[in-house]
Amino acid sequence: MNSILTNDATFMQRAIFLAAKGKYTTSPNPAVGCVLVKDNQIIGEGWHQKAGQGHAEVNAIANATSKNQELNIGVTAYVTLEPCSHYGQTPPCAEGLIAAGIDRVVIAMQDPNPLVSGRGIAMLNAAGIRTTVGVLERAAESLNLGFIKRMTKGLPLLRCKMASSIDGKTAMVNGESKWITSTAARVDVQNFRAQSCAIISGADTVLTDNAKLNVRYNELQLAQDYFSEPQLRQPIRVIIDSKNRLTPDLALFQIDAPIILVRIDLETEHQWPHFVEQVHVKVKNGQADLHDLLVKLAARGLNTLWLESGGRLAGAFMQERLIDEVILYQAAKIMGDSSRGLFVMPGLEHLIDAIPLTYTDVRMVGSDLRITATVNNKQVIN
Repeated sequence: MNSILTNDATFMQRAIFLAAKGKYTTSPNPAVGCVLVKDNQIIGEGWHQKAGQGHAEVNAIANATSKNQELNIGVTAYVTLEPCSHYGQTPPCAEGLIAAGIDRVVIAMQDPNPLVSGRGIAMLNAAGIRTTVGVLERAAESLNLGFIKRMTKGLPLLRCKMASSIDGKTAMVNGESKWITSTAARVDVQNFRAQSCAIISGADTVLTDNAKLNVRYNELQLAQDYFSEPQLRQPIRVIIDSKNRLTPDLALFQIDAPIILVRIDLETEHQWPHFVEQVHVKVKNGQADLHDLLVKLAARGLNTLWLESGGRLAGAFMQERLIDEVILYQAAKIMGDSSRGLFVMPGLEHLIDAIPLTYTDVRMVGSDLRITATVNNKQVIN
């Protein structure tokens, strides 16, 4: 039994590696990998590459078939996510495994999608296929944290990127902020942007920096191993512009890629490019209701959001307990007295009221320190 478990973990690790190849391109679908094994040898493998195209199981079966491998005797499929059981843009993967004659299916985690959620496993079992669930489950979950949160909570996963000096400043006293961190840190940010379904920012950032907030393929040193430039998926750029200050002449609007302008009052004065959409959200304390915005973005199938803004907007999201993870790039510089801090929020009187975080990763990126921490959120009543 121990030998079987060891082999299961080994082959599942390969499936997880394959799944990660789709992390830049599968949105809104989860990243999934599949390995087919016979006589302790891999005979086929695949991963989900893009929404609307073949799922991991279909691609693995096609890969094995192209090598004239027999699938109907003694083959085990290792899948990072429960095979789907419903018809979407493609047929159910559970049906494909059954039709191929797979003998056993090892599944890392159950699908949190209510349309599946155990039904794929039940379908396999009803067809006489043995299943094992939970092999390297946590590693599989880490592939699709945004998808899991959207399916279980109705909200996307929100990562907040910040950059500061070692004394916690985000700009000089005169507002100068380019560049606090190194080129390596900015390249790292590009890879995070590329993995995200959308980039959220505010009108202040766009106006101050004339920011484009796009993904630049030539800077994607890590991602270039996963996809070519024509396959690049630009995240939706979501800009909160409650006071309707943006104009079409800004650099943001010179790149033909989807933009959502978040409004509390729709603007009709300007003629916007075809890729720009205005979205109305509720008002809360005279500002755009950030929770309402995230609910609307989740309803569009957006799993993971990348917040890249000034301290005021970051503080507003943090105050509402909507940020899941903070990624801080800290430069080894002292910038001195400045009001430009990381999160602009109302002061708290008691330490017990401070928002707790848990460090999950600390590493050097170029000459900067990258600190990753999850936010231990409490329920906030809206």
